[in-house]
Amino acid sequence: MEDKTLICKDCGTEFVFTAGEQQFYSEKGFTNEPQRCSNCRRARKSQNRNYNN
Repeated sequence: MEDKTLICKDCGTEFVFTAGEQQFYSEKGFTNEPQRCSNCRRARKSQNRNYNN
């Protein structure tokens, strides 16, 4: 596997989906590539936590 450059669906910036991350996704059985960069993922998780409290 090699690193892939993906585009974040929230902010539109490019981010790298590393070979190590791809391996991790594969081992966990995930079939979809990430749609968001790490900053947007973190913001979304934080937002979801606030809604649940």
